[in-house]
Amino acid sequence: MEIQNLKGNNWLARKVNSVYIVSINNHSNVVEALTDFIQNQRIYAGEVTGIGAVSEATLRFFNPIKKNYVDKTFNEQMEISNISGNVSEIAGKQTLHLHITLGREDYTALAGHLLEAKISGAGEFIFYPLDTRMVKTKNEDIGINFYDFEK
Repeated sequence: MEIQNLKGNNWLARKVNSVYIVSINNHSNVVEALTDFIQNQRIYAGEVTGIGAVSEATLRFFNPIKKNYVDKTFNEQMEISNISGNVSEIAGKQTLHLHITLGREDYTALAGHLLEAKISGAGEFIFYPLDTRMVKTKNEDIGINFYDFEK
């Protein structure tokens, strides 16, 4: 078994064989820290999952009829019951596509595409890189990015 400890901007990680276990520093921005991580480790394709807690989050919802996004920010302590997503390239840049489910104090839940969130407590993630490069391009008919297996 090959183990390596890593450190970056607002994150610590342990690589075990080809899998990464990542911890984001308290009060850090999730997407910003994880983007730094994938750039640092040169991950161009893969899967990510995570749990933790945040004090604010901006979610995005896609309206397929209008082909636009609606963003909303929530400022309250919430539990991350799940973050799941993938890593790909869009316009030559390593990009995270994350969805999140957040639990509120009253036990209701929020869910959507994650634009950004601020850790308040812990942020724990596991990355499963793929030994390939995945490119996404925008489908103008639908208005969102899809995998482009020709690139």
